[in-house]
Amino acid sequence: MGRLRVYARVLRVLSVVALGLLMAAVFSLYERLRIPHGMERRQRWSRFFMTRLSNALPFKVRVHGELPRKPMLWVSNHVSWTDIPLLGMLTPLSFLSKAEVRTWPIAGWLALKAGTLFIRRGSGDSQLLRKQMSQHLAQDHALLIFPEGTTTDGRSLRTFHGRLLASAIDTEVALQPVALRYMRNGQPDPIAPFIGDDDLLSHLLRLFANDQAEVHIHLLAPIATQGQERAALAFQAQQAVHGVLFGAAEQPIPVRPAKAA
Repeated sequence: MGRLRVYARVLRVLSVVALGLLMAAVFSLYERLRIPHGMERRQRWSRFFMTRLSNALPFKVRVHGELPRKPMLWVSNHVSWTDIPLLGMLTPLSFLSKAEVRTWPIAGWLALKAGTLFIRRGSGDSQLLRKQMSQHLAQDHALLIFPEGTTTDGRSLRTFHGRLLASAIDTEVALQPVALRYMRNGQPDPIAPFIGDDDLLSHLLRLFANDQAEVHIHLLAPIATQGQERAALAFQAQQAVHGVLFGAAEQPIPVRPAKAA
């Protein structure tokens, strides 16, 4: 693909980012003027932005399954930064992100103004985070987390951590498992994963230097949380995602009857 065409595609993405910055600036103005701007509005604007960003990326997206009719706690495998706009365009959503993202130039500010919740690993503030997530879900705002805690190359699935699911149990909000598959020429896409010490601009240039890839978003059957244990929920969600990506596990771990949370 010609270099000029690659740069033109990157420029299109940057123009969408500029739109996002303008939207974030509007919310900053609202805050200064103390104009009401609830999470519902943030999520609607965020979805508008995510849709345009997804359209600017070199992916053909196929959605399998039905969108939930009420807010849930979404749990998904994590392959790339592109997971966020691709999932964020589907429905009004907020995200849980590692605290380091908040310090990133541009992206951190956009995430903050979009209503992202941030988690500091090993900081001992798990109870505060649980309370924030519970309040978010109790107000009927959907939230998405990546329970693996990191990105993978799309060829494996790491353990889903259960501690982040406590808020769903507290509020009796169902889990919405999501399986993401990036495919290129019938095989797992080696270009889409955003892992290691990769940087955003280099990754964008690689994406646009190649032909369009396919992204399959599988919206799986929701999982009820009432009376469940965190570990059992995490295991059920992980098994559901694993089954779509790689087939059923050969030796499933038995789940004991749930106790009260």
